[in-house]
Amino acid sequence: MNITLPEAPMPTRPTPAAPLATSPSPTRLLLRGGTVVDTDPHVTARPDTDVLIKRGTIVAVGPSLSAEGAEVVDARDRIVLPGFVDTHRHVWQSVLRAVAVDSDLGDYLGRVLGRLSPAMRPEDVYTGNLAGALECLDAGITTVHDFSHVQHRAEHGDAAVHGLRAAGIRAVFGYGHPPFDPAARDPRLVRDLRDRLFPGDDDPVTLALAPGGPSYTPIELVEQDWRLAADLDIPLAVHVGSGPVAQRPIEALRDRGLLNARTLYIHGNSLPDDELAMIADSGGTLSIAPHIEAQMGHGAPMINRARAAGLVTGLGVDVVTSGPGDMFSLLRAALLTSQLANGPRLFAADVLRMATIGGATALGLADRIGSLAVGKQADLILLRANAINLVGAAHDIAGAVVASAHPGNVDTVLVAGRTLKRAGRLTHPHLADTIAEVRRSAAHLAGTA
Repeated sequence: MNITLPEAPMPTRPTPAAPLATSPSPTRLLLRGGTVVDTDPHVTARPDTDVLIKRGTIVAVGPSLSAEGAEVVDARDRIVLPGFVDTHRHVWQSVLRAVAVDSDLGDYLGRVLGRLSPAMRPEDVYTGNLAGALECLDAGITTVHDFSHVQHRAEHGDAAVHGLRAAGIRAVFGYGHPPFDPAARDPRLVRDLRDRLFPGDDDPVTLALAPGGPSYTPIELVEQDWRLAADLDIPLAVHVGSGPVAQRPIEALRDRGLLNARTLYIHGNSLPDDELAMIADSGGTLSIAPHIEAQMGHGAPMINRARAAGLVTGLGVDVVTSGPGDMFSLLRAALLTSQLANGPRLFAADVLRMATIGGATALGLADRIGSLAVGKQADLILLRANAINLVGAAHDIAGAVVASAHPGNVDTVLVAGRTLKRAGRLTHPHLADTIAEVRRSAAHLAGTA
């Protein structure tokens, strides 16, 4: 098969210029007097506390820090948190919002991946990723793992990466194979994408491989995918469950010597406890999507069994075709579903850690993000503590974030010190254009599929 790879494909309609997010962050930025909630090594709330940021990195956290040479942000009446980490989302599906709210898994697969995915043009993928990433930022999600299984052609991969970069979000781009398009498996596509668009690990958008995996793919093809990830020196992300191809997919990986610490496993509700232990023993991590797993019938809640197995676990939105796109909804879904399953009860602080340092650890990024430790990137959010639904929360700040907060409370969002949301509004200069493009893409997809 001959493949011609374009140099830098972009949507056919003119795309917006680079967003304000790409401008340099202030040399010194001081968040003054907020209620600072950190999540590592455990959840703590410190009132009247400052955070000092220098060149996008947290350099000090404490009371009454010097403001010399710094731009000062008044954080009184604000809750200062690490930015949320979404460990599993198909970002391109933002242009298919709510198309499968009443669908089970089989209907979702047939409708969204079987019919709508092949109808996606590169410009639809670009728009979906830009809009989906902006939706994340608007709701306080500063890092997203984009499991992008819409790579029908090289143009789709380029458009997806460009969309993430245009939003200014931190992201792990999971290059995925469309489940019903075997021709898209050519490894030259992802190799070329890596060489052209991923300059190094210091970039805010990094690359992973997101193949079908042993639950859905013959083990011989699985071995090829795992070797490709090793050759490219990139991590893996894979959906797992019992069947339909391998009833014990983790055991199948173990028997082939493929279990490793750079693999993120997604869902896994139907896996037995001994396979969860195999993942934990290998150093692998887990992403769960409690809302979608319940809505699509994946199986009983995972969160308690994952905790009992000692698995590092993050939370994922998964799909906005069927559920909400914000972390606050996920926090509540995680907490409530944990109380429906056997095992030790989880508390608000536990799920808040999953949404921050747990997610960062699951993605291999805990040395950079996930907490407010000195030396980490300044990926953080400010919530309006004086909003009517949060005021009076001094008794349990973390509990209020989990039980009461919503995206409308997100006042400020920083990624590596850059302000991407200020005073409750996204700073992206082409937000209105992006919204118009989403409408056009949604109308195209509704009309063609």
